[in-house]
Amino acid sequence: MCRCEDVTLADLEHSVSRGYRDIEEVKRYTGFGTGPCQGKECLAAVATQLATLTGQPASAIAPFTSRPPLAPTPLRLLARDPGAHRFPDDLEDDVGDDDAPESEPKR
Repeated sequence: MCRCEDVTLADLEHSVSRGYRDIEEVKRYTGFGTGPCQGKECLAAVATQLATLTGQPASAIAPFTSRPPLAPTPLRLLARDPGAHRFPDDLEDDVGDDDAPESEPKR
């Protein structure tokens, strides 16, 4: 069912047999949708199968809550582009400003 987290149909059936009937509960119990694709590949298949296993209409299964990555992108990676710090009202002639900080050395 979920290739990223190796969740099988048997895992889904087991979670339903343990009383987990909501997609958020199944996600937390099995771990589906937490891999690199964040559920883009498996959400529809799991929701459809969950509807079948619980006897609910597929339209009653709402998608799980999307959350940001566990490790956020460090701002220093985004701050390396000097053009990203310019505003439309900045003067074009101060691009070669001697007071501008040097770029960070590569590590």
